[in-house]
Amino acid sequence: MAVDLNALFGGALIGIAASLMLLFNGRVTGISGIVSGLLSFRKGEIAWRFAFLAGLLGGGLALWYFHPAVFAGNLSTELWSVCLAGILVGFGTVLGGGCTSGHGVCGISRLSIRSIVATVVFIVFGVMAVFLSRTLGILP
Repeated sequence: MAVDLNALFGGALIGIAASLMLLFNGRVTGISGIVSGLLSFRKGEIAWRFAFLAGLLGGGLALWYFHPAVFAGNLSTELWSVCLAGILVGFGTVLGGGCTSGHGVCGISRLSIRSIVATVVFIVFGVMAVFLSRTLGILP
């Protein structure tokens, strides 16, 4: 079995980052919660949230600059469909009380039943969407 060291390294970095956020800031590393907190303009909450999101974007931009082949691909889906999917994911994070990073990475590691159930629901509906899209042609 071949091991993808990039995926292994990336997963370890995600786990370390989530652990450090909880250890030093007492916060769960859920992206939707960090973004919504940034938009609420609460005093004392803006600087670290902005720095976190700037780091996410900066890391992606640095990767794009130094290793653009990672982003090469052919998106066979219409742009309107991708935008609609993004909007639906945004609503889903509100309905689910968090996103996959908050529930899947941080919640499961804390043995949160709510997060385990939410992550299972995310996966089930993701599988259903792929099935409907590829097999039945229902979704674009």
